[in-house]
Amino acid sequence: MLAKRIIPCLDMANGRVVKGVHFVDLKDAGDPVELGGRYYQEGADELVFLDITATVEARKTVVDLVRRVADSIFIPFTVGGGIATVDHIYQLLRAGADKVSINSAAVKRPELVREAAVAYGSQCIVLAVDAKRVGNKWKVFIGGGRVETDLDALEWIDKGEALGAGEILLTSMDCDGTQTGYDLELLRTVSQRVRIPVIASGGAGSPEHLLAALEEGRADAVLAASIFHYHRYSIPAVKEYLANNGIVVRGVN
Repeated sequence: MLAKRIIPCLDMANGRVVKGVHFVDLKDAGDPVELGGRYYQEGADELVFLDITATVEARKTVVDLVRRVADSIFIPFTVGGGIATVDHIYQLLRAGADKVSINSAAVKRPELVREAAVAYGSQCIVLAVDAKRVGNKWKVFIGGGRVETDLDALEWIDKGEALGAGEILLTSMDCDGTQTGYDLELLRTVSQRVRIPVIASGGAGSPEHLLAALEEGRADAVLAASIFHYHRYSIPAVKEYLANNGIVVRGVN
């Protein structure tokens, strides 16, 4: 059985790690290089760096900052935010990213997913989907969660997989920052319809929530921010809890 991955997330704005609720009311959570190094030392399986204002501010993810974080860790490192071209993906991979997460630009031009997968391999192309319940469906939002699209999230995820995405980073906007748990229905629905790994994001507030996402939601990995940034739980404590509840995780006997 493949081990489940525990992935801290660095949401970035103005060079600092931030955290909000439902993608707004952002509060400072620390220095990305310091936090990245801490999570690596604690035993994180991967690290995700999302420049959450890059698309809104019509700029690229800051390559120099990515390089500084990459230099402080030796685990798989995913970078996203404002990525709109294959050339920009190349710059980030050269700076130390192992994977790139694309969101708004892929919605606007889906062929970017195929071009990136052909150029660098599906294994390093993550399709990030910000989904929110609208009526009886989940709709795709872009622009850092500010812009609603006409896309049905499930249909878009199917298309992204067909275009060559190697992984889905699935964020529930309804649950993001609430620390009340992941959207298990959304997670389970997506996990059952795709063959590629699904990373659960949005809503982690306790180890029990991570367990539910991995068991009931059938996620392959769990992304969390606030519970780690503010020292509510450590990564070793979370891994030990999951292992004691029958989840296979790395670094725990």
